[in-house]
Amino acid sequence: LSRATGVQLRHDLTCLLYRIEEEKAQWIIYVTDVGQTQHFDMFFKAAQKAGFYAGKAKKGKAAAAAAADSAAPAIRVDHVGFGLVLGEDGKRFRTRSSEVVRLVDLLDEAVTRAKQGLVERGREGEWKEEEVNAAAAALGYGAVKYADLKNNRLTNYTFDYDQMLDMKGNTAVYLLYAHARICSIIRKSGKNVQEIVQSGAKLRLDHPSERALALELSRFSEVVESAVQDLLPNTLCEYLYNLSGSFTTFYTNCQVVGNEYEESRLILCEATAVVMRKCFELLGITPLYRL
Repeated sequence: LSRATGVQLRHDLTCLLYRIEEEKAQWIIYVTDVGQTQHFDMFFKAAQKAGFYAGKAKKGKAAAAAAADSAAPAIRVDHVGFGLVLGEDGKRFRTRSSEVVRLVDLLDEAVTRAKQGLVERGREGEWKEEEVNAAAAALGYGAVKYADLKNNRLTNYTFDYDQMLDMKGNTAVYLLYAHARICSIIRKSGKNVQEIVQSGAKLRLDHPSERALALELSRFSEVVESAVQDLLPNTLCEYLYNLSGSFTTFYTNCQVVGNEYEESRLILCEATAVVMRKCFELLGITPLYRL
């Protein structure tokens, strides 16, 4: 153990003890790159041996009895490691002059490109300037956030604007457009879905696509719990993308507006939009209601 490592370990142990005894923390999460995994393994083992905390709860009567006999507090401590962001050359992402790229510059460039895309689709002539800017910000920021979160946090990924801002595939732009399309369907119906629900309208799931979408919606709370417990936000991204796919299949196979089951299918549309918005909120992405 080098002197520098020893100093760092003592510092981390002191901070951990303070968080446990003074701040009464129940769950402590350290977020760094995966290169520090070995350090945190040693740090956590040292803290448990010193009796700072009892560690993660384990299954079984013997483990439960041991935990009950332990004087150390039963709290959870985790290291959330993340991989590297790479450039097109497969090396750590940097500027052409080999300087570290600032996040604010990446975000600004993403917003600029997103706005250019809106202009090319004629939105600048249809919307007010503030609406175009707001949509560009939601698309640009959302694209960068989603690209970072959709991958398993332990793996490296290549930073690519074109891929991030693609309207097809597993991107925030595609998902934001999908949400906006659902909102458009509801507006086109001219009906208030909340009033439909309050009127006691029944939800019919006769078509296989309706049942598949409803089942996907029912998984939401389970997926969120899994993402939190495993500290893997990509789980939620995968769910959001699959949910969008299930809705597309449903809409392709099941006419909504003007159908005899319109009210039931509008409820499915609204439920999908609500769950998508909650996913966006958890991922730090601003939803768009038209695009």
